[in-house]
Amino acid sequence: MIDFEGVLASELKLQPGQVRNALQLRKEGGTVPFIARYRKERTGEMDETQLHALFDRYTYLTEMQQRKASILETIAKQGKLTDELRRKIEACTQKTELEDLYLPYRPKKRTRAIVAKERGLEPLADLIRGANVPEVQSFDLQAQALPFVSAEKGVLSADDALAGAADILAEEVAECAEYRAYLRSYMFEQGVFASEVKPEHAAGTTKFEMYRGFKAKAREIHPHNMLALLRGEKENILAFDLTFEEQTVVAYLRTAAIRAGDASVRAFYETLVQDAFERLMRPSLVSEVRAQCRETAEKESVTTFESNLRQLLLSPPAGMKPTIGIDPGLRTGCKIVVLDSTGKLLEHVTVQPHKSAEERTAAAQTLTKLIAQHDVALVAIGNGTGGRETESFVAEVLAGLETKPVRVMVNEAGASVYSASPLAREEFPELDVTVRGAVSIGRRLQDPLAELVKIDPKSIGVGQYQHDVDQKLLRKRLEETVESCVNFVGVDVNTASRELLKYVAGVNAAIAKSLISYRNEHGPYRSRDDLRQVPKFGPKTFEQAAGFLRVRDGVNALDNSAVHPESYQIAEKILSDLSVTIAELSRQPERLDEVKPVAYITDHAGEPTVRDIIAELKKPGRDPRAEFRYATFKEGVNAIGDLTPGMELEGVVTNVTNFGAFVDVGVHQDGLVHVSQIADRFVKDPTSVVHVGEVVKVRVLEVNPQLKRISLTMKRGERGGDKHVHHEKHKHSGKKPKAVEKPAKFTIDDLKRKFSSR
Repeated sequence: MIDFEGVLASELKLQPGQVRNALQLRKEGGTVPFIARYRKERTGEMDETQLHALFDRYTYLTEMQQRKASILETIAKQGKLTDELRRKIEACTQKTELEDLYLPYRPKKRTRAIVAKERGLEPLADLIRGANVPEVQSFDLQAQALPFVSAEKGVLSADDALAGAADILAEEVAECAEYRAYLRSYMFEQGVFASEVKPEHAAGTTKFEMYRGFKAKAREIHPHNMLALLRGEKENILAFDLTFEEQTVVAYLRTAAIRAGDASVRAFYETLVQDAFERLMRPSLVSEVRAQCRETAEKESVTTFESNLRQLLLSPPAGMKPTIGIDPGLRTGCKIVVLDSTGKLLEHVTVQPHKSAEERTAAAQTLTKLIAQHDVALVAIGNGTGGRETESFVAEVLAGLETKPVRVMVNEAGASVYSASPLAREEFPELDVTVRGAVSIGRRLQDPLAELVKIDPKSIGVGQYQHDVDQKLLRKRLEETVESCVNFVGVDVNTASRELLKYVAGVNAAIAKSLISYRNEHGPYRSRDDLRQVPKFGPKTFEQAAGFLRVRDGVNALDNSAVHPESYQIAEKILSDLSVTIAELSRQPERLDEVKPVAYITDHAGEPTVRDIIAELKKPGRDPRAEFRYATFKEGVNAIGDLTPGMELEGVVTNVTNFGAFVDVGVHQDGLVHVSQIADRFVKDPTSVVHVGEVVKVRVLEVNPQLKRISLTMKRGERGGDKHVHHEKHKHSGKKPKAVEKPAKFTIDDLKRKFSSR
């Protein structure tokens, strides 16, 4: 049996006690956000990333333990389970290694080896195998094979018998776990993916032109290249294969598998080893290496998506202020909605500012009236078709006002998905989808997190080949990211939607619905204690969720903080000892500098928890997201045709991939800053330099209106001035992937040395 605690502690560089306590907390129903935030003493201050890694690996090992039990039972029923094989199986920590050991015993279709055994040729194979030793210097293959000739069994000659025996021995070689592991490693380390566009596709006619004559080492191929090759193959445009020195591979197998002293037996084995590799090993091992590279590419792409989504969800909110949201339209008109400071829709109207001077004047009057009537502080304009033209119209209107709302271009990716969703139809059953879209655009400006959680993350436009990766893995990681962001920020229980509430630790869709129903029936929550009265909101849910739910302007100021109710006594004692209230502390937070955490440690709260309480008292209820900033697009640059090389622009990063960052510069088509153009230094990982939502300055390098391609640079050396307008990393930003060590090279001399002692 696996010592799970020991293995996990060793692999993840943790203490056994950390592993044991974290797993116990998980078993008791603890969520990752809750364990990371409120059980630091138990876990040794493990963060969410460590906890997810621990729980994922534990699941992997437990599933493999179940697989081992099944495999051992199957082999035992065959009467082939030896003590040595059992030890090898029980010692496995990777599924590939386990399946290699199981391969010779796995039930399979009728192979050539199985047919040969049915013809009674297994004893002949045993005789030849026994002759494959240095001590046997003379062995007559033909003479040994003659007794096995049988017309009844379909063995018509000695050569037929030897061919059948070779099939049996070839399958043994092909299924040897040691050989497969070594060759798989060799093919991954030394193999090269080579692709070509299929002949029926002329040059310049596909989106896969860069993969015409493309080559990349398997161990070094970039995730986006691997996923592109697979997509091109799926679309029947690309053909690609894994190439490697096959002579070296066959030489390894011959060195490893042939020990015969008799020349005829050596020659017999050389032929069957060649057959074992070409017919049985090469196809499966190439598929496995491809699968390995695909899995790596998928994981890295999911990690990139996860990082981008985190940055987008944690985009600074403009604030819950009266807001106008505009879904631009050149032909059908602009849909204008007015939202109050809670995001509630007050009214909506359609105007036509882009058809005639008369209609533009009427539209301006309508917009001016709405701004004055509702004391509007923000104007959110969708960045889709007609967005820049509508922004210019709004700028004209605001220029004539004494008190001007802030106007912001908002990325509307996914707004149409939301507006047609059951959720939007439930909230606004009588409204047109474009009006719902305008509501979403306005709410995104007020609070991006609260609105974006309503949309499938794959529709938000921050991924990389998201439809080509393992969808189960993608869904799991994105849900974890949304959950992490929601609990990091905290949720106002009196204004939150059901979609937002269901991501709070310990809360599911049913409980979220119950929370809203209770709120609608009894009015706003006045304290966290009120949550205990909500149906389905039991003690365990309260434990997990209470610290992440906020009650603003309630009876207890601590209810609007990240201090958990279980620790209120500690917070209140600190306040009492300082003779201050929370409100007073917000004006003089330096008072807390004199507090010694060790003085407030209890049996249930150690120093990490007390430190967190002190930190929270310094900024109770304050939004942890960065300060709101927005880009100012260049006047007169509204379409790709307005761009010229050398032009300097301000824009917003909309997506970050392994090969660069996409930036919205206000022309309806994002430009690409290739990874080589992101900084004046070498950049391996673009997410280490820029993040989604960041406001940056760029310079146009090249424009191709026909292909709708814009090449940009952020290099300082070529342009001068500051690269970033604003570059503040969030605490929850994605981590830079670790560099992969270059593997040792394989040579035929290495192979000979490896097996020379046999």
